[in-house]
Amino acid sequence: MTHELLLLRHAKSDWSADMDDFFRPLNKRGRRAAKRVGRWLHEQHLIPDTILSSPATRALTTAQRVCKQLDIDESAIVCDSRIYQADVLTLLAVLKSRHQDQRVLLVGHNPGLEDLLLKLTSHSVPLSANGKYLPTAALAQLTFKGAWTELSEGAATLVTLIRPDSLPE
Repeated sequence: MTHELLLLRHAKSDWSADMDDFFRPLNKRGRRAAKRVGRWLHEQHLIPDTILSSPATRALTTAQRVCKQLDIDESAIVCDSRIYQADVLTLLAVLKSRHQDQRVLLVGHNPGLEDLLLKLTSHSVPLSANGKYLPTAALAQLTFKGAWTELSEGAATLVTLIRPDSLPE
């Protein structure tokens, strides 16, 4: 069976307020970008079976804005504290627990998401203009054959990589 993994880095956060990293909100640009990515997912009929999100404010708000565009109730978001500041092995452990899902949207943070993307695709990912694989609000669509428990290095194929600046307002 073919599965899909949608990796979404949280949208641009607001650094103007002096607060703990975990609680930083999205800025105006980030809110618009999350909406554009959600709209693109809707237009492509890429409705996830499960939405896994870091509980950090910027990631959760990104997931919520995407849900709104997909016409999915926000209660569908599963917050998993392991996603915040996760490394590749932790993210793989989170994903390997998704036994029944065909399409999973994972909303998280760099460097973990970029490292996961590179590990799963064996580094066949183009860099953005700013030198990142997943700049804020970038979405990578991956497919792989087999069970989630079999997800491993080089197992996935990059289908598309969407960056919000390439999407219409």
